[in-house]
Amino acid sequence: MKRNNKKLKKLVAVVLGSESDNHIAEKTIKILEKFNIPYEKKILSAHRNPKELSKYIDSSKVLVFIAIAGLSAQLSGFIASRTSRPVIGVPVNVKLEGLDALLATMQMPKQVPVATVGIDNGENAAFLAIRILSLSYPELISNLER
Repeated sequence: MKRNNKKLKKLVAVVLGSESDNHIAEKTIKILEKFNIPYEKKILSAHRNPKELSKYIDSSKVLVFIAIAGLSAQLSGFIASRTSRPVIGVPVNVKLEGLDALLATMQMPKQVPVATVGIDNGENAAFLAIRILSLSYPELISNLER
């Protein structure tokens, strides 16, 4: 996927709340790579690294954020509260079969939306990001339909 023969900027940020969420991120990244979507991966906790995370969100030029987190799963809401770009939350099964993370990810206040995929479903987060990106990069839809 190239545009005007320039090096394409990173389009998606895959942000993990902790290193332990890496097994889900790997599934997400596998799909992004399959469709040649430029991405960057960061490990930044909303609780342990709030200043660094805020700075990253403010400086990032990505078009879509994918936030992968378990337990209280505040990462996606933290990101969504600081940007108007789409945020996709992936709740991770750490405790309570992942229901705590699912509810924390999807129960957002008005005007702070987070698109939420199923528990541990990093693949669907990548596919949703591709659909969002296809609004600006229509060639992605034909790649998905193949």
